[in-house]
Amino acid sequence: MLLSVIMPVYNEKKTIRAIVDRVMAVPIEKELIIVDDGSKDGTREILKEFAGRPDIKIILHKKNQGKGAAIATGLKNFSGDYVVIQDADLEYHPEEYSRLLEPLLRGDADVVYGSRFKGAGRAFLFWHKMGNIFLNFVTNILYNSTLTDMETCYKMFRRDVVKGMKIESRKFNVEPEVTAKILKRGYRVYEVPITYSGRDFSEGKKITWRDGFSALWTLIKFRFKN
Repeated sequence: MLLSVIMPVYNEKKTIRAIVDRVMAVPIEKELIIVDDGSKDGTREILKEFAGRPDIKIILHKKNQGKGAAIATGLKNFSGDYVVIQDADLEYHPEEYSRLLEPLLRGDADVVYGSRFKGAGRAFLFWHKMGNIFLNFVTNILYNSTLTDMETCYKMFRRDVVKGMKIESRKFNVEPEVTAKILKRGYRVYEVPITYSGRDFSEGKKITWRDGFSALWTLIKFRFKN
């Protein structure tokens, strides 16, 4: 069994070494696909330290296109039996991959979401949490589901679920697009609690209230789009 870890990266020089080390330390056979989305803060120079490793693939975007574009590139270049998305900050904990894998390996799920609202973690931004609760509410109404954390980064898929999936969203609205397509296609989605160490904006958090409006529109659009 091979796990493909897709890591979209943009201006994360403060955390990139630590997160790569933590991913590679997880005792699971894996490949790490790093997609640098036009970083300008020195992240690319650090990534050169990992060049040549057979278990790490580095792909460089010429200019910044957004998280969705980076994930789309990663999904075109993976070879594993299972795929997980890993942000390049330190908010999510790679040590919990095995927890996400369990329902897939048992055959109980096609996709597993790591829910920040079911697990332990840092108390993060109030309005950010309220926005997530509202978007989950809309998701569950539109798609007849009971998700608690549609916006989570930690989504793990069987290979066949995402191989060939066309990603249209370029930015953070990739999360509702992927969720919409999974739910519309009837895949079995399982949620497990994860640990979350959320950053605030002074620590480098990039998502804003504007992304919430984009996510809402994306949920509505893909509900009625074939």
